[in-house]
Amino acid sequence: MREILKIVFLCGLIVTAAGAQPAVRFERAFPLLTFTSPVGLTSANDGTNRIFVVEQGGVIKVFENADTVTSARIFLDFTDSVTSGGERGLLGLAFHPQYETNGYFYVNYTRQTDTLRTFISRFSVSANDPDSADPASQTVLLRVNQPYTNHNGGALEFGPDGFLYIGLGDGGSGGDPQNNAQNLSVLLGKILRIDVDTTDGGLPYGIPPGNPFVGNMNGWREEIYAYGLRNPWRFSFDPVTAFLWCGDVGQNTLEEIDLIERGKNYGWRIMEGTQCYNPSSGCDTTGLTLPIWDYERSLGGSVTGGYVYRGGAFPDLAGFYIYGDFVSGRIWALHYTSPDSLTNVPIDTMDAYSLSSFGIDEGGELFSCSLAGEIFRLKLRSPSTGIRHDSSSPLSFEIQSYPNPFNSSVEIRYELPYSGRIQIAIFDPLGRMIDLLANHDQSAGRHAIRWEARKASSGWFYCRLTLEGSGVLRRTIPLILVK
Repeated sequence: MREILKIVFLCGLIVTAAGAQPAVRFERAFPLLTFTSPVGLTSANDGTNRIFVVEQGGVIKVFENADTVTSARIFLDFTDSVTSGGERGLLGLAFHPQYETNGYFYVNYTRQTDTLRTFISRFSVSANDPDSADPASQTVLLRVNQPYTNHNGGALEFGPDGFLYIGLGDGGSGGDPQNNAQNLSVLLGKILRIDVDTTDGGLPYGIPPGNPFVGNMNGWREEIYAYGLRNPWRFSFDPVTAFLWCGDVGQNTLEEIDLIERGKNYGWRIMEGTQCYNPSSGCDTTGLTLPIWDYERSLGGSVTGGYVYRGGAFPDLAGFYIYGDFVSGRIWALHYTSPDSLTNVPIDTMDAYSLSSFGIDEGGELFSCSLAGEIFRLKLRSPSTGIRHDSSSPLSFEIQSYPNPFNSSVEIRYELPYSGRIQIAIFDPLGRMIDLLANHDQSAGRHAIRWEARKASSGWFYCRLTLEGSGVLRRTIPLILVK
């Protein structure tokens, strides 16, 4: 793990002293809206300032970028085509740079047919309604077989060069058993770059002439832009420097941040971060590109890549890469000018097993997504704020789970601020109730209940606690079942 090489004093905005509380945080946005397993947020950059939220089950919602908004419309619903759960589902959305005139957008999703596959598809907006897509307009550009259900990647971004970049994981299981990330004849464990505005050799897309393996005689895939990646869940371009920043999820020890360059090998499965993985020591690092930053499992367990901040609300934050960790919920700001000049400072902490993604609006302002169904916006920290709570809820209204992840049963612990009728229910990732644990009156104070999940399959679930008494209060937490 690299040492933090300097501490900066950015007019008190990010950090006022070593170890001090940052002056910015993520606070609830769009409080009148809720979502089902949101895994992405973006805009169409068409001048309308609308927000599009990607739900893992196969739904894209659109709404006005205002905290007073009361409803969201369904832009696209193709849940019948999406296989969701765990690391599968609708995982990425990108709008064509000329979306305002051509109406094209692109999605990255998984589908179980005879085998599990990743699909990269193009859709069109409806000719008569800008808030609705045409579900019959799907054109499949790319299909990639997935040997396992995890490490599907999911990122999808247009670069400043106008080409579409696609993130694919190593195919799953543990330790990349097929060594896909180092195999240039397969697309898994790579970042791809394709030209969606042309076709080439019978393909429904073109191969950019600058791709590193164009014209090779070794059978290497010409779509590959960079390789040696384990699970590039989220990456993004800095619009000022054009650097491609990527959070690559680690195996057992380290989580890493990479600056992706054309043709580079980022080391997996030879290395995990800056350490040898296979072999566990004495590995040959010749030709490998190491991450610019990595962190140990004491700080988290699954990096969620973010964005370099280029919005206007916090000018002292400009140039800092904001990223976080799904397992611990920690969020940091990383500033990089060279390998010898790095700054990494804490920003905030979200709920554990919740931070699924970051996103930006048309103005470059930053948001984060919680799998529990909420969206948060980067704001100045109020001097009185500490741990996040809904402003409408008493601080003593809490729900926790232990252990999480779990393999057969989990204890749900909660505290009620007053007596009332409670309901504790378990939902699957599509929002369907699969178990009702409690539905009765209960006194104020601390309580616990256990969910026996022996009949359920591995994957994501949500536990929702509702209290009706002196008002109605709700809390939702994610649960991870691993068998």
